[in-house]
Amino acid sequence: MQLKRQENLGEAGMSLNVLPEGCIANVLAFTGPRDACRLSIVSSLFKSAEESDAVWERFLPRDYQSIIFTSDSYVLLSSLSSKKELYLRLCEKPIIIDDGKKSFSLVKKSGKKCYMLSARDLMIVWGDTPTYWRWNSDSSSRFREVAELIGVCWLEICGKINATMLSPATLYAAYLVFKPKEGSYGLDYQPVEVGVGLVGSENGKRNVYLDSQRGRAHRYHLVRRRIGLHNRSRLVGMQEPVPASENNGQHPRERGDGWLEIELGEFFCKEGEDGELEMSVQEVKSGDWKGGLTVEGIEIRPKEGRDSLNAFACSECPCSQ
Repeated sequence: MQLKRQENLGEAGMSLNVLPEGCIANVLAFTGPRDACRLSIVSSLFKSAEESDAVWERFLPRDYQSIIFTSDSYVLLSSLSSKKELYLRLCEKPIIIDDGKKSFSLVKKSGKKCYMLSARDLMIVWGDTPTYWRWNSDSSSRFREVAELIGVCWLEICGKINATMLSPATLYAAYLVFKPKEGSYGLDYQPVEVGVGLVGSENGKRNVYLDSQRGRAHRYHLVRRRIGLHNRSRLVGMQEPVPASENNGQHPRERGDGWLEIELGEFFCKEGEDGELEMSVQEVKSGDWKGGLTVEGIEIRPKEGRDSLNAFACSECPCSQ
């Protein structure tokens, strides 16, 4: 049904102005952020009702107060003048929560929850051994620390989050967020196994490539030679092209914040879902050494529409998405 910019409704021509603003606000609260913004252009009364706290309180997650209470931005968020302003703030920039271990944001058009588990919140095998991993700061990261892979032959990263923290009735996807360093090796031709699912359940596994060259190396049969103290494998030549059907892995794509991401898998969070969601990245079979990778964390976000790479970087009004 198309909305017309008019003040009258029904055959009797009853004016909308006779309806209490609170009544209209209650109706808008049963829509969604994008629809509420669209309806606000119907009249000045709808505009006033759309901006009320009663509407935007409904669009915020039920547990938003307990979430922002653990944020380092709690004082700033608490001082915002309206619930709509708080909603937009949570959409525009992730807040750091859980003593710096996670970030939280909302998808602007729907109000669905997004989380990122920092590298410090992940289980990284050998992560506390300086010979294999190093903890650094990175100005492009939202977290205080990122994990730099020096060199391992056993790559295993795992993240967990309780399903009750996610938005119900929502299809989520998990992504490893990382970037290569100059001189990275061992990851351009070697697939890694990834998976997403509830702990204790059968999880579908698949292979992906942490190839910053976006598949360039995997278009050919590359010749490897073991060199150096740790028998690191290096690419020293190439032969004939590999048929496209053999390259059935996926490669990373660049995000709006300059990092790369690779999808680990999907998970549908049902109403009342309880249990721990586990996300894994492994390369433990080849025995080849690999290094030169910086890991920021694992992001869990709703998979909606075109699956925007940067759900929190958008324009002022939800109806623009």
